[in-house]
Amino acid sequence: MTKLLLTGKNGQLGQDLQPLLTPLGELIALGKEELDLSNPEQIRKALHTHQPDLIINAGAYTAVDQAESEPELAHAVNGDAPAILAQCAEQIGARLFHISTDYVFDGQNNQPYTEQDSPNPMGVYGKSKLAGEAGIQNHCHNYIIVRTAWVYGTYGKKNFVKTMLRLGKEREELNVVSDQVGTPSWTHDIAQAIAGLIANLPRSPLQKIYHFTNSGVASWYDFSLAVFEEAQGLGFPLKIERVSPIPTADYPTPAPRPLYSVLSGEKIAKALGTRPPQWRVSLRKMLTQFAKENA
Repeated sequence: MTKLLLTGKNGQLGQDLQPLLTPLGELIALGKEELDLSNPEQIRKALHTHQPDLIINAGAYTAVDQAESEPELAHAVNGDAPAILAQCAEQIGARLFHISTDYVFDGQNNQPYTEQDSPNPMGVYGKSKLAGEAGIQNHCHNYIIVRTAWVYGTYGKKNFVKTMLRLGKEREELNVVSDQVGTPSWTHDIAQAIAGLIANLPRSPLQKIYHFTNSGVASWYDFSLAVFEEAQGLGFPLKIERVSPIPTADYPTPAPRPLYSVLSGEKIAKALGTRPPQWRVSLRKMLTQFAKENA
């Protein structure tokens, strides 16, 4: 039986991955308590103790703005840890599956980023994630990297949807950035794509990068409007009456954001033989699930 080791089990993606990975083999799911990705020795010990056939690295430092003031920690978790995982994978003959981000790009494109486009991260978070990709490519000959974007889910502590629901319950008016464009991506759909790739892996070594998001395009402003419309339809208690679009310049943040984060999903669609759901359809499903679990 294939032995799978998942990092970041308590994160929003990790929690959606676990039930989908369980049927694929013996799953060892580790959270920060069991495997701190900022601790190289813990990583090496876990990998050599468990000897997995496949490593799925869903753990990451994801506090984009905080990374600007904690660059060492961001690089330890996002840059150094994937390289160590890659070294260990090579030593024990395992395949490495790694989750990366649209933030490796600078957002200057005007058409969806493909896997062949050159990364050019702007902030510490994006640079740390690109360093992780490079570490994998330098140390492992059997890997898949999946870049995704604008991630939200039912689980985990923070994401844009949960923030909007909280603010919409507290306030009557909100300003939301309207000139940053990307694709909201539900962790359940990302997890299904990852599980689909794993289930159909060839025996031969792979060195591939894929982009996966839901289908469609939105600004953060569009996304916020959809969250409130869908949530109101599902009976969420909201005070919000007006959402106003503002430019990025009016909402300064410690970390620079790419203005254009749309990723092309053509390559992974061919690999999976299916296209992902439209982002708003998935948003409705997530909110329905979230409402049931918090009833």
